Amino acid sequence: MLSYLMRRLLLMVLTLGAVSLASFFIISLPPGDYVSTLQAQAESRGEMLDDSVLVALRARYGLDQPFFTQYLKWISNILLYGDFGQAFAWNSRPVADLIWDRVGLSFFLSLSTLLFVWAIAFPIGILSAVRQYSAGDYLATFFGFLGMAVPEFLLALVLMWVGMRYFGQSPGGLFSPEYQDAAWNLGKVLDLAGHLWLPILIIGLSGTAGLIRITRANLLDELYKPYVVAARAKGLPEWKLLVKYPVRMSLSPFFSTVGWLLPGLISGETIISIVMSLPTTGPLLLSGVENQDMYLVGSFILILSTLTVIGTLISDLVLAWWDPRIRHRYQGG
Repeated sequence: MLSYLMRRLLLMVLTLGAVSLASFFIISLPPGDYVSTLQAQAESRGEMLDDSVLVALRARYGLDQPFFTQYLKWISNILLYGDFGQAFAWNSRPVADLIWDRVGLSFFLSLSTLLFVWAIAFPIGILSAVRQYSAGDYLATFFGFLGMAVPEFLLALVLMWVGMRYFGQSPGGLFSPEYQDAAWNLGKVLDLAGHLWLPILIIGLSGTAGLIRITRANLLDELYKPYVVAARAKGLPEWKLLVKYPVRMSLSPFFSTVGWLLPGLISGETIISIVMSLPTTGPLLLSGVENQDMYLVGSFILILSTLTVIGTLISDLVLAWWDPRIRHRYQGG
């Protein structure tokens, strides 16, 4: 197991190096750069920027240097000083400050949504499998397909209108206008709680529907296997048999996807965040792409890639701990 862990850590380093180089290369592919975008925006307003100003801006941000020089400068600053560079379109603010300003709300919203999905989906999925072809199973199946079919942005628009029309709640955002820039206090926390339920419901709907279907299908695969029949024949109580054997084995595919959780907690739902004006990291990433802000976009991609690789490693280790068959295979290797 230790040798497996060491191999994975080495592969992590190599993977992240390749990802950082590939991401920096991809965001450099579009023609032009931030200065070109700035010039185009000025021309659309009927303004003209002096060539000396454009040359000075490119020199200031290092955009006049070769690709590998820019990459090595960027990645070395990250590794040595934790400096992700400057965001061009935000008055040269440090990228780290921009990202971490929004990470807290993104993390809290995504974690709340995740707990909501788990709390709803697992009991319904298990009950749907155990009571197969019952009225509850058909009802769960209907809402499962409905939740996966309805576009989240459309549901967001409808519920925002309902909240404004019938509950007098300001549509969009996580805070009322009077609390938007206020310091944190009990009133602001309660205001956040009053706004948080809507994005949690919208973002969590499709995830809940999908997880219900996955839980039901996995459990049905396990319920009638010989080891379950043998345990039932020995007189083991049904609820104890269910939790100890088929439910445990049916959760293995769930643990294999835990690696997606870490990047999801940071990135959140970009489209929903834009529709609902949520101050999370998704709209910031989109704005960086639109402005060709290479350091901001590259930092986002690098952070999300790092979290994906770390999450995948954690997922594999948790899966080995959860499922003895996988653990024995690792130990044997």
